[in-house]
Amino acid sequence: MEAQTDSISRKHHELILPVIARSIETSWSFGLVGSMTFQLKSEKAPTRTSNMQGLFLYTLRHQVVTAINGTTYFPGEKFILSNQLSYSYFPDEFWGLGKVAPDSNKEHYRYKQFYLYLHPQYLVGNKIFLGLLYEYQRLLDVHYQPGGLFDKENVAGRNGYQVSGLGFSFTYDTRDNAFSPDKGELMQFYFNHFAHFFGSDYDYTNFVVDMRRFITLYKDQVLALQAYGFFNLGQVPLRSLASIGGASSMRGYYEGRYRDKNKAVLQAEYRVPLFWRLGAVAFGDLGNVGEELGDLDFKHLKATLGGGIRVALNKTEKLNLRIDYGFASTGSHGLYLQLGEAF
Repeated sequence: MEAQTDSISRKHHELILPVIARSIETSWSFGLVGSMTFQLKSEKAPTRTSNMQGLFLYTLRHQVVTAINGTTYFPGEKFILSNQLSYSYFPDEFWGLGKVAPDSNKEHYRYKQFYLYLHPQYLVGNKIFLGLLYEYQRLLDVHYQPGGLFDKENVAGRNGYQVSGLGFSFTYDTRDNAFSPDKGELMQFYFNHFAHFFGSDYDYTNFVVDMRRFITLYKDQVLALQAYGFFNLGQVPLRSLASIGGASSMRGYYEGRYRDKNKAVLQAEYRVPLFWRLGAVAFGDLGNVGEELGDLDFKHLKATLGGGIRVALNKTEKLNLRIDYGFASTGSHGLYLQLGEAF
């Protein structure tokens, strides 16, 4: 009798290039980025393309960011592994806690951070995955103004700390592409518990709800929607607080412009192919932060609007260079040059 085997092919593409990037938090930054896309393809079941990225950046604000991250889809997507390992030295800004934080409050601080994130998932049903999460964060060499906002608001972790937590996830994922989906949806729920038992300096629990939908409209135009909630219980240290702003959500706000224990964000993006390797997008976001869930209301609601250009670095896998400009309702605005879509 002849044994039947599941043939696996491994298509891969590598891209290494110097990069010039920009965001509100870093100003201009320069460095190298390497990206590898590959497909552990099975004849028995479809498998999406995997990606690993390596990054080194030095910014005009004397910040250093190094990271390795990616997601690997194993044959037939019976197993998925997401991971991130990073180190950063980051002069930053702090306006205080809460959804009302005046510009006049702004204080400078800086820190060094080591970060590790692992998220293996296992297929248990039709597009349904159960997973484990592990997260480790070490913050050290924190320098801030004594007697300033950090001390007045008694911000946990302002003198440095480490946290270590373990959790579980539930994911339903029908997206057709990992980088820029045309259709499908993602519903992901997870919690991560940080405790002294795991080597953490603080005891708290983080809950995340991430719901996305991608709808193909006229001539390959795509409407992308996301509802995202980030919630905490317990004593939450500085870099684990919920925050508004950044390159992936609420573009136009400085990342961390508003911080608190909880946040909720809605965002929509309309993606239009143009010609050659070019595309265009328009986006809008609504969001807020608060100490309690009841604070996530329409009072002092934050909003952003913006648009951008996409340049396909890999047309087959739809890996794009993203150039966005966002305008925030408070008057701030910013340019973003990034690899990959916001969500």
